[in-house]
Amino acid sequence: MTVRAIVTDIEGTTSSIAFVHEVLFPYAAEHLPGFVRTHADDPQVAEQLDAVRREIDQDLDLDGIIDTLQEWMDTDRKVTPLKALQGMVWTDGYRRGAFQGHIYEDAVSGLQRWHAQGIALYIYSSGSVQAQKLLFAHTDAGDMTPLFSGYFDTRIGGKREPASYQHILNEIGLPPDDVLFLSDTTEELDAAAEVGMRTRQLVRDDSVQISGRHTTATSFDEISI
Repeated sequence: MTVRAIVTDIEGTTSSIAFVHEVLFPYAAEHLPGFVRTHADDPQVAEQLDAVRREIDQDLDLDGIIDTLQEWMDTDRKVTPLKALQGMVWTDGYRRGAFQGHIYEDAVSGLQRWHAQGIALYIYSSGSVQAQKLLFAHTDAGDMTPLFSGYFDTRIGGKREPASYQHILNEIGLPPDDVLFLSDTTEELDAAAEVGMRTRQLVRDDSVQISGRHTTATSFDEISI
């Protein structure tokens, strides 16, 4: 295939789902309430607290906002202000050395190889752009952020909505047939395919649901560009 750009998911694709659910999410659940209370008057935090109020259309006090954020975390809601605040909490965690970002070894080598070939690399994840950059800046392989040309999160649209992928194409300025989207999730791949993107499904374990519509790979090593 002739590919000029690759857009890749993170969770279950470049990185272990376990890292997100067993390291990042518990850390945010433990530290986010205190972080919000301490930094509520900081402009960036205050902006996201107002976004929570707009999201549920209620003029909540700080306790009400924290309760809402905890409910969203418990139900794994993909809500932009929650993701932004989680990203701020994870920033502190990375800087403290509480954890490092997990990237599969084959993803490290694949991304490095494609970048060396001149292929533009982009991330599209439900986690905030800030969280994406943090993860790739603090890995066992070092700072991987220089490999990427851009990052997209839910501010551009939901990952299961074709319009989101059209927005990405508009942003990167390439026709869909020149862009490959990598993900483990069938519904995301379906949405990307609807706008003409090439797709490849990462099947790293038995929990992945395979539709048969998309070519599969068990690692980045199996993806030839």
